[in-house]
Amino acid sequence: MKKGCPYGTHRVIEPKGALPQPAKKIDNTMEIYDNEILIDVQTLNIDSASFTQIKEEADGDVEKIKEIMKGIVAERGKHQNPVTGSGGMLIGTVAKIGPALEGKTDLKVGDKLATLVSLSLTPLVIDEITEVRKNIDQVDIKGQAILFETGIYAVLPNDIPENLALSALDVAGAPAQTAKLVRPGDTVLVIGGAGKSGMLCCYEAKRRAGVTGKVICLGHSEKSLAIAKRGNIADYYIAADATKPVEMMEKISEITNGQMADVTINNVNVPNTEMSSILATKTDGTIYFFSMATSFTKAALGAEGVGSDVNMIMGNGYTKGHAEVTLQILRDSKEIRDIYEELYA
Repeated sequence: MKKGCPYGTHRVIEPKGALPQPAKKIDNTMEIYDNEILIDVQTLNIDSASFTQIKEEADGDVEKIKEIMKGIVAERGKHQNPVTGSGGMLIGTVAKIGPALEGKTDLKVGDKLATLVSLSLTPLVIDEITEVRKNIDQVDIKGQAILFETGIYAVLPNDIPENLALSALDVAGAPAQTAKLVRPGDTVLVIGGAGKSGMLCCYEAKRRAGVTGKVICLGHSEKSLAIAKRGNIADYYIAADATKPVEMMEKISEITNGQMADVTINNVNVPNTEMSSILATKTDGTIYFFSMATSFTKAALGAEGVGSDVNMIMGNGYTKGHAEVTLQILRDSKEIRDIYEELYA
């Protein structure tokens, strides 16, 4: 059996020397190397920014969505949207474990797991797409995938339905990073706060900011905010267009008496919301861009252009313990769990 690099570089076809995520094409043959795990895939949870773009390109047509997705995998060997650069994650069953991983993993053949690394770096084969659930960014497939030695994962819990766990784990980095950033007494703005990752971030921010802090949930419509209010996740709920920075700044200024936000979490799945995040955040405040639609160039040069000295963090989908933090929210809050079972399971 062939020996593999822990980071998966042995799978890179183009350009040579790259890591699998930035690579343009990787080898997706399903004969495993000695340090890989073969997974029989059940469901793909596509990154929100990516699936939104695919749906728009397909004009909502399910068969066209299938065609686009299979085309991406055929071209790249992985599901990495060429427009957004992002992927998603999957759930499946362990089919085979390379011998070099003996004693290094707690997994065994037959375990059901969710990968916590992006589909944009995961070797994948789609034999058939059996169902597309457009409203929750999930597709059921017949196919297989490879998890590298350094790939992180979560064995699916017994007390949470699989599709619900998958939806939550797909965005696990956001609420876990929120937990690290928010301090008691902070004013926290969550842009896209009524969405899948946003509601979890609001809940975690409210818990961390405490009674002396305030959490502002900003959604794109009153309809989405009505759902978020059922979770009691914020102190203020605002419907606004995050692509209009001055209008949004004025709304946040009114709520905060001109103090603006200490921490801003951006979870939206559309482009051009960088300046709204910057203008809504106070000097020396922190912005966490979890959104895969974020442009580093727009954020960096935009902040410079308005003389804003804010700390900007580009979203990392991984932080230690992120799966546990996120799944615990579903256990702790019946209201959040009910909403997620209704919308995303």
